[in-house]
Amino acid sequence: MSDQVISIIALVLIFALATFSAVHLGVLAIVAAFIVGSTVANESSDDIFSGFPGDLFVVLVGVTLLFGIAKSNGTVDWLVNAAVKAVRGRIALIPWVMFLVTAVLTAVGAVTPAAVGIVAPIGLGFAVAYGISPVLMGLFIANGASAGGFSPIGVFGSITNNVVERNDLPGSPATLFTASFLFNVGLCVIIFLLFGGRQLLGRIATSGGKDADDEATATTSLRLDLPRALTLLGLLSLVAGALFFDLDVGLMALTISVVLTLVAPTSAKGAVDKCAWSTVLLVCGIVTYVSQMERLGTIDWLGERVASIDAPLLGALLICLIGAVVSAFASTTGMLGALIPLAVPFLLTGQVGAVGLITALAISASIVDASPFSTSGALVTANTPPDQRDLVFRRLMAWGLGIAVVGPLVTWCLFVVPGSL
Repeated sequence: MSDQVISIIALVLIFALATFSAVHLGVLAIVAAFIVGSTVANESSDDIFSGFPGDLFVVLVGVTLLFGIAKSNGTVDWLVNAAVKAVRGRIALIPWVMFLVTAVLTAVGAVTPAAVGIVAPIGLGFAVAYGISPVLMGLFIANGASAGGFSPIGVFGSITNNVVERNDLPGSPATLFTASFLFNVGLCVIIFLLFGGRQLLGRIATSGGKDADDEATATTSLRLDLPRALTLLGLLSLVAGALFFDLDVGLMALTISVVLTLVAPTSAKGAVDKCAWSTVLLVCGIVTYVSQMERLGTIDWLGERVASIDAPLLGALLICLIGAVVSAFASTTGMLGALIPLAVPFLLTGQVGAVGLITALAISASIVDASPFSTSGALVTANTPPDQRDLVFRRLMAWGLGIAVVGPLVTWCLFVVPGSL
């Protein structure tokens, strides 16, 4: 049995044990990386630790800490109040506003974790204040990031278009962006209907989610005092640093958190406890194991097996499925760079359209980002209120695994099959 097959079997066992026992999934993944690395891959401890996503750890901790401070000092409530005023209290519009805000951020160049890390805490603040399903809100934000990410200047779009160009394949950046954006909008319509959106229609909110009799009190309590003003300045600095200076979101968030704590220590009290440490351990453990699978060549091995299939249409569907499933647990950015070259043999036959397959693969690999094992889904889960976090995690996991199967099939039918007829 090859090392690649063993690593796949171990991954299946990890999820099986986590499902039917009380062992934490992140701990299981790290233990699996240790066992497989020591017995199969002949890896040292340093090799195993090299796969630990230190940057992702800092992003998760930094962002949740910063927004823990923002929640403690009332900045999130102030933003909720201001945004509800902007949509004149129409609660059903709030998820769509969050979708568009996140899409704009990624469309102009913000990396997906940065955009989701900025918007998710605010959007989930809306969800708590106005009775919106946190699953609905989280999916809208994650899909908004995917919708904007394939713009010609977006990170996903830049990577995809560059890979296409390097492999001398025909491409259409405009088609890629338009198709991705419209697909995610359609997906959000379905999400809106599935997760309680219809119950939001016609509902009008008052300031701060309070009853009308409490309006004056709410307005007074949500004034923009100094700690909140400084927190807003910190959030704007986070956005500017991510968009215009390519600064690391996690490190910036930690820096801003330290400054705010020094300036207003009472308003930041207890913020560290609001970090979702269980979620951090879970995601970092899974990514550590998937990184080991990449070192073992498991991802490349799967791609090569698919590339050897004689039926181009079936091979194209399998590549989209692999991209979706792996991206649900690992880096979408990495998948885009790795799988598009594997599609070249199909494209050279002329039986599968290049633009259609690339579009289908790109969308398939990105719409699963709401999985709680991916960065976007992890940020959504981490910023969900503790009493709802387990429910949101389970539903995002079910959604992510479901869309990892259904999404590639739909995109294959929409973009690949027509080009081969």
